[in-house]
Amino acid sequence: MAEAKGPSGVSRALNAAWLRPFLFLIFIVVAWDLAIRLFHIPAYQIPSPGDVLAVLWTDWPELLRQAWPTTYATICGFALSALFGIPVAMLIAGSKTVESYVYPLLVFSQSVPKIAIAPLFVVWFGFGIIPKVISAFLLGFFPVVVSAVQGFKSVDPDMVDLARAMQGSRFQVFCAVNLPHAMPAIFSGLKVSVTLAVVGAVVGEFVGSNSGIGYVLQRSIGTFDLPTMFAALVILALLGVILFWIVDRIERLVIPWHVSQREDIIFAS
Repeated sequence: MAEAKGPSGVSRALNAAWLRPFLFLIFIVVAWDLAIRLFHIPAYQIPSPGDVLAVLWTDWPELLRQAWPTTYATICGFALSALFGIPVAMLIAGSKTVESYVYPLLVFSQSVPKIAIAPLFVVWFGFGIIPKVISAFLLGFFPVVVSAVQGFKSVDPDMVDLARAMQGSRFQVFCAVNLPHAMPAIFSGLKVSVTLAVVGAVVGEFVGSNSGIGYVLQRSIGTFDLPTMFAALVILALLGVILFWIVDRIERLVIPWHVSQREDIIFAS
Protein backbone atom coordinates (compact mmCIF):
# COMPACT_ATOMS: atom_id res chain seq x y z
CA MET A 1 0.00 0.00 0.00
CA ALA A 2 1.40 3.38 -0.96
CA GLU A 3 2.21 5.71 1.91
CA ALA A 4 0.01 8.76 2.33
CA LYS A 5 1.69 11.88 1.15
CA GLY A 6 2.40 14.53 3.74
CA PRO A 7 1.22 18.09 3.40
CA SER A 8 2.96 20.09 0.71
CA GLY A 9 5.26 23.00 1.43
CA VAL A 10 2.63 25.52 0.39
CA SER A 11 0.06 23.92 2.70
CA ARG A 12 2.47 23.95 5.62
CA ALA A 13 3.31 27.59 4.96
CA LEU A 14 -0.36 28.61 4.84
CA ASN A 15 -1.04 26.75 8.09
CA ALA A 16 1.87 28.38 9.90
CA ALA A 17 0.72 30.13 13.08
CA TRP A 18 2.73 33.27 12.37
CA LEU A 19 1.25 33.64 8.87
CA ARG A 20 -2.42 33.45 9.78
CA PRO A 21 -2.65 36.89 11.45
CA PHE A 22 -1.03 38.49 8.42
CA LEU A 23 -3.49 36.82 6.07
CA PHE A 24 -6.40 37.97 8.20
CA LEU A 25 -4.93 41.48 8.34
CA ILE A 26 -4.69 41.55 4.56
CA PHE A 27 -8.32 40.46 4.38
CA ILE A 28 -9.35 43.32 6.69
CA VAL A 29 -7.40 45.89 4.68
CA VAL A 30 -8.91 44.67 1.40
CA ALA A 31 -12.41 44.73 2.91
CA TRP A 32 -11.74 48.23 4.24
CA ASP A 33 -10.68 49.48 0.82
CA LEU A 34 -13.60 47.80 -0.94
CA ALA A 35 -16.10 49.26 1.54
CA ILE A 36 -14.79 52.77 0.87
CA ARG A 37 -15.04 52.28 -2.89
CA LEU A 38 -18.45 50.59 -2.88
CA PHE A 39 -20.18 52.94 -0.45
CA HIS A 40 -18.29 56.06 -1.61
CA ILE A 41 -17.22 56.98 1.91
CA PRO A 42 -15.55 60.42 1.85
CA ALA A 43 -11.94 60.75 2.97
CA TYR A 44 -12.84 63.13 5.80
CA GLN A 45 -14.75 60.28 7.47
CA ILE A 46 -12.54 57.26 6.86
CA PRO A 47 -9.22 57.43 5.00
CA SER A 48 -8.28 54.77 2.49
CA PRO A 49 -5.62 52.19 3.37
CA GLY A 50 -3.38 53.69 0.68
CA ASP A 51 -3.42 57.10 2.38
CA VAL A 52 -2.57 55.53 5.74
CA LEU A 53 0.28 53.53 4.22
CA ALA A 54 1.57 56.68 2.53
CA VAL A 55 1.70 58.47 5.89
CA LEU A 56 3.45 55.51 7.49
CA TRP A 57 6.02 55.52 4.68
CA THR A 58 6.71 59.26 4.57
CA ASP A 59 6.40 60.08 8.29
CA TRP A 60 7.90 56.89 9.66
CA PRO A 61 10.95 58.59 11.31
CA GLU A 62 8.72 61.11 13.10
CA LEU A 63 6.23 58.46 14.19
CA LEU A 64 9.06 56.28 15.45
CA ARG A 65 10.48 59.20 17.43
CA GLN A 66 7.08 59.94 18.94
CA ALA A 67 6.56 56.26 19.77
CA TRP A 68 9.54 56.17 22.12
CA PRO A 69 8.00 58.26 24.98
CA THR A 70 4.84 56.16 24.79
CA THR A 71 6.86 52.94 24.84
CA TYR A 72 8.95 54.13 27.79
CA ALA A 73 5.89 55.14 29.82
CA THR A 74 4.18 51.84 28.96
CA ILE A 75 7.12 49.70 30.03
CA CYS A 76 7.63 51.63 33.26
CA GLY A 77 3.93 51.48 34.14
CA PHE A 78 3.75 47.78 33.32
CA ALA A 79 6.85 47.04 35.39
CA LEU A 80 5.33 48.85 38.36
CA SER A 81 2.09 46.90 37.87
CA ALA A 82 3.96 43.62 38.11
CA LEU A 83 6.23 44.81 40.93
CA PHE A 84 3.35 45.90 43.16
CA GLY A 85 0.51 43.76 41.84
CA ILE A 86 1.99 40.33 42.56
CA PRO A 87 2.92 41.08 46.23
CA VAL A 88 -0.51 42.63 46.81
CA ALA A 89 -2.10 39.52 45.34
CA MET A 90 -0.01 37.36 47.68
CA LEU A 91 -1.28 39.33 50.67
CA ILE A 92 -4.90 39.15 49.51
CA ALA A 93 -4.74 35.42 48.81
CA GLY A 94 -2.93 34.68 52.07
CA SER A 95 -5.11 36.68 54.44
CA LYS A 96 -8.89 36.90 54.63
CA THR A 97 -8.53 40.10 56.64
CA VAL A 98 -6.43 41.82 53.97
CA GLU A 99 -8.82 40.59 51.30
CA SER A 100 -11.87 42.01 53.11
CA TYR A 101 -10.22 45.42 53.44
CA VAL A 102 -8.25 45.79 50.19
CA TYR A 103 -10.07 43.79 47.50
CA PRO A 104 -13.32 45.81 47.51
CA LEU A 105 -11.34 49.03 47.23
CA LEU A 106 -9.46 47.67 44.22
CA VAL A 107 -12.73 46.80 42.52
CA PHE A 108 -14.10 50.24 43.38
CA SER A 109 -11.03 51.94 41.91
CA GLN A 110 -11.70 50.31 38.54
CA SER A 111 -15.08 52.01 38.26
CA VAL A 112 -13.39 55.43 38.26
CA PRO A 113 -12.55 56.51 34.67
CA LYS A 114 -8.82 57.08 34.41
CA ILE A 115 -9.34 59.87 31.90
CA ALA A 116 -11.24 61.74 34.62
CA ILE A 117 -8.45 61.61 37.19
CA ALA A 118 -5.50 61.89 34.79
CA PRO A 119 -5.61 65.74 34.90
CA LEU A 120 -4.89 65.51 38.63
CA PHE A 121 -1.61 63.76 37.89
CA VAL A 122 -0.62 66.63 35.62
CA VAL A 123 -1.45 69.12 38.41
CA TRP A 124 0.51 67.14 40.97
CA PHE A 125 3.50 65.96 38.90
CA GLY A 126 3.68 68.35 35.94
CA PHE A 127 3.90 67.58 32.23
CA GLY A 128 6.78 65.11 32.43
CA ILE A 129 6.82 61.35 32.13
CA ILE A 130 5.48 60.63 35.63
CA PRO A 131 1.74 61.24 34.88
CA LYS A 132 1.95 58.88 31.88
CA VAL A 133 3.66 56.18 33.95
CA ILE A 134 1.04 56.49 36.70
CA SER A 135 -1.78 56.23 34.17
CA ALA A 136 -0.20 53.12 32.63
CA PHE A 137 0.33 51.66 36.10
CA LEU A 138 -3.27 52.22 37.18
CA LEU A 139 -4.70 50.49 34.12
CA GLY A 140 -2.28 47.58 34.29
CA PHE A 141 -2.36 47.00 38.05
CA PHE A 142 -5.85 45.51 38.47
CA PRO A 143 -5.54 42.62 35.93
CA VAL A 144 -2.29 41.50 37.54
CA VAL A 145 -3.83 41.46 41.02
CA VAL A 146 -7.02 39.65 39.99
CA SER A 147 -5.23 36.96 37.98
CA ALA A 148 -2.53 36.43 40.60
CA VAL A 149 -5.09 36.13 43.40
CA GLN A 150 -6.97 33.53 41.39
CA GLY A 151 -3.72 31.65 40.78
CA PHE A 152 -2.63 31.63 44.42
CA LYS A 153 -6.09 30.61 45.62
CA SER A 154 -6.32 27.69 43.19
CA VAL A 155 -3.37 25.84 44.73
CA ASP A 156 -4.34 22.34 45.85
CA PRO A 157 -4.34 22.31 49.68
CA ASP A 158 -3.23 18.68 49.70
CA MET A 159 -0.02 19.63 47.90
CA VAL A 160 0.66 22.35 50.46
CA ASP A 161 0.01 19.93 53.33
CA LEU A 162 2.31 17.36 51.75
CA ALA A 163 5.12 19.90 51.41
CA ARG A 164 4.69 20.99 55.02
CA ALA A 165 4.66 17.35 56.15
CA MET A 166 8.09 17.01 54.53
CA GLN A 167 9.38 19.66 56.96
CA GLY A 168 9.35 22.45 54.40
CA SER A 169 9.39 26.02 55.69
CA ARG A 170 6.73 28.50 54.64
CA PHE A 171 9.15 30.09 52.19
CA GLN A 172 10.17 26.73 50.75
CA VAL A 173 6.54 25.66 50.37
CA PHE A 174 5.72 28.93 48.67
CA CYS A 175 8.61 28.63 46.19
CA ALA A 176 8.03 24.92 45.50
CA VAL A 177 4.23 24.76 45.39
CA ASN A 178 2.33 28.06 45.54
CA LEU A 179 4.36 30.18 43.15
CA PRO A 180 4.81 27.61 40.34
CA HIS A 181 1.12 26.72 40.49
CA ALA A 182 0.12 30.39 40.25
CA MET A 183 2.55 31.33 37.47
CA PRO A 184 0.19 30.54 34.53
CA ALA A 185 -2.51 32.76 36.02
CA ILE A 186 0.04 35.48 36.80
CA PHE A 187 1.25 35.53 33.20
CA SER A 188 -2.33 35.68 31.96
CA GLY A 189 -2.76 38.84 34.01
CA LEU A 190 0.55 40.23 32.77
CA LYS A 191 -0.52 39.76 29.15
CA VAL A 192 -3.69 41.74 29.77
CA SER A 193 -1.79 44.31 31.81
CA VAL A 194 0.82 45.08 29.16
CA THR A 195 -1.83 45.90 26.56
CA LEU A 196 -3.80 48.05 29.00
CA ALA A 197 -0.59 49.84 29.96
CA VAL A 198 -0.35 51.09 26.37
CA VAL A 199 -3.85 52.55 26.72
CA GLY A 200 -2.92 54.13 30.04
CA ALA A 201 0.17 55.80 28.60
CA VAL A 202 -1.88 57.26 25.75
CA VAL A 203 -4.49 58.53 28.23
CA GLY A 204 -1.74 60.34 30.10
CA GLU A 205 -0.48 61.86 26.86
CA PHE A 206 -3.97 63.01 25.93
CA VAL A 207 -4.25 65.04 29.12
CA GLY A 208 -0.96 66.87 28.96
CA SER A 209 1.99 66.18 26.70
CA ASN A 210 3.95 67.59 23.81
CA SER A 211 5.33 64.25 22.65
CA GLY A 212 4.23 60.66 22.22
CA ILE A 213 1.70 58.85 20.08
CA GLY A 214 -1.12 60.24 22.21
CA TYR A 215 0.06 63.73 21.35
CA VAL A 216 0.13 62.80 17.66
CA LEU A 217 -3.43 61.48 17.92
CA GLN A 218 -4.67 64.60 19.69
CA ARG A 219 -2.99 66.87 17.17
CA SER A 220 -4.28 64.95 14.15
CA ILE A 221 -7.82 64.87 15.53
CA GLY A 222 -7.72 68.63 16.04
CA THR A 223 -6.69 69.19 12.43
CA PHE A 224 -8.90 66.41 10.98
CA ASP A 225 -5.79 64.70 9.65
CA LEU A 226 -7.36 61.24 9.61
CA PRO A 227 -4.56 59.42 7.72
CA THR A 228 -2.06 60.48 10.40
CA MET A 229 -4.50 59.49 13.13
CA PHE A 230 -4.95 56.03 11.64
CA ALA A 231 -1.19 55.70 11.18
CA ALA A 232 -0.73 56.52 14.88
CA LEU A 233 -3.31 53.88 15.75
CA VAL A 234 -1.37 51.36 13.69
CA ILE A 235 1.79 52.22 15.65
CA LEU A 236 -0.07 51.73 18.93
CA ALA A 237 -1.42 48.39 17.75
CA LEU A 238 2.07 47.25 16.76
CA LEU A 239 3.42 48.38 20.12
CA GLY A 240 0.78 46.38 21.97
CA VAL A 241 1.38 43.28 19.84
CA ILE A 242 5.16 43.43 20.31
CA LEU A 243 4.93 43.86 24.09
CA PHE A 244 2.37 41.05 24.31
CA TRP A 245 4.67 38.81 22.28
CA ILE A 246 7.61 39.60 24.58
CA VAL A 247 5.59 38.65 27.67
CA ASP A 248 4.46 35.47 25.91
CA ARG A 249 8.08 34.55 25.09
CA ILE A 250 9.07 35.14 28.72
CA GLU A 251 6.20 32.90 29.82
CA ARG A 252 7.45 30.09 27.59
CA LEU A 253 10.91 30.41 29.14
CA VAL A 254 9.69 30.57 32.74
CA ILE A 255 7.03 27.84 32.68
CA PRO A 256 7.91 25.50 29.80
CA TRP A 257 6.47 22.60 31.83
CA HIS A 258 2.91 23.94 31.80
CA VAL A 259 0.39 22.20 29.53
CA SER A 260 -0.42 25.45 27.72
CA GLN A 261 3.18 25.59 26.48
CA ARG A 262 3.12 21.97 25.25
CA GLU A 263 0.12 22.20 22.94
CA ASP A 264 2.29 22.35 19.81
CA ILE A 265 4.06 19.15 20.83
CA ILE A 266 0.79 17.41 21.59
CA PHE A 267 -0.77 18.36 18.25
CA ALA A 268 2.39 17.47 16.37
CA SER A 269 2.44 13.99 17.89
